[in-house]
Amino acid sequence: MKNAFFSVQKRDSEYYKNITSDSFYHIFLLEGVGKIIVDFVEYDFEGNIVLFSSPFQNIRIVTETVLKIDDLSFHSDFYCIEFHKKEVACNGLLFNNIYLFPYFKLTAEVFEEISGYFSKIRKVDPEEDFSQAVLQSYLQLILAICSKEKNKIFPDKDLIKDDFKELKSFQDLVEIHFLTEKNLSFYADLLHITPNTLSKKIKSRFNKTPSQIIQERVILESKKQIHLTRKSMKEIAAELNFSDEFYFSKYFKKHTGVSPTHFRKEAGISIVADLYK
Repeated sequence: MKNAFFSVQKRDSEYYKNITSDSFYHIFLLEGVGKIIVDFVEYDFEGNIVLFSSPFQNIRIVTETVLKIDDLSFHSDFYCIEFHKKEVACNGLLFNNIYLFPYFKLTAEVFEEISGYFSKIRKVDPEEDFSQAVLQSYLQLILAICSKEKNKIFPDKDLIKDDFKELKSFQDLVEIHFLTEKNLSFYADLLHITPNTLSKKIKSRFNKTPSQIIQERVILESKKQIHLTRKSMKEIAAELNFSDEFYFSKYFKKHTGVSPTHFRKEAGISIVADLYK
């Protein structure tokens, strides 16, 4: 089924071998072996997995054989994950977390359960009375199940459990300094290790370089300000420590493929925007 703000599609994996990017949140359900490329960071997968992406993330799925992929997409005007965060804690767990893999493996039982809800969604006639409420309920149920399953992987909300304490320290430092410090050597100095050592350990744990993590954190905060507030681009650029809005726009477009203005136009301003005034 499909409407302007919510859809479920079943497609061959060939469809995703080239970059896809749009203003929707996506939940992909697939079974097989291959690679997922999210914003040019590669991840290997095998088995039954569920993959989550946020608006204007660049997604590719490369598989060894042609697979069938279920793709549920929804716009924030249909279901705002920030507004519903008390009901389903998916923002920061399923979506919008630069420190977690964007997908995780499901048991056969849970995979079949979610597949069943996808099938139920396809049978809903979007023109019928109360159909939007029904579809939102199915979506919320899928998000709740996935949040519960992913929470089993991180039961203590401690996203990093390595023996190497600098990994958690690096994450903490990025959260404190990402707006003003984008140089790897700054973080390496604070951790009393060489930039090369830090880079190798971060790459091993997160599948991406420290510089990519810092860039992603800046972009994540940019998207939050654009989508969840009514601030002007000039105000946002200043808050994110860019010299002017033109440099901010250039930086944002380089890492997302769209300008901040286009992102706001397509993703919209969240219904919770007034909470951030």
